[in-house]
Amino acid sequence: MNLYSFEKLECWQHARKLAVWTYQSTSDFPEKERFGLVSQMRRAAISVASNIAEGTSRKTAKDQAHFSTIAYGSAIELLNQLIITNDLKYLSNQLYQQGRELLERQTILISKLRATQK
Repeated sequence: MNLYSFEKLECWQHARKLAVWTYQSTSDFPEKERFGLVSQMRRAAISVASNIAEGTSRKTAKDQAHFSTIAYGSAIELLNQLIITNDLKYLSNQLYQQGRELLERQTILISKLRATQK
């Protein structure tokens, strides 16, 4: 099986882990949040990985960097939602710290990728 270029990127590989972590971590949220925070957080996490992948299909460095910028924005959106879920006590302190660490690493990787695209 042939790998697409985005599958080889550490940035995308980490985004994939972040998405899986987000799905797993939100699975025990209150039912009332199913269409609220759970949905928002999952969409933001998927957006990070999807925009990194989509950016690799673009021909120009400018277009590629644009999708990396969108991915970065989605990561920051997810961080905001993570902070709010922590305020609401939906996550343990351990999961909250784990999520922050994953997001910090993700934003660093996206920034490095974006720097190579400019």
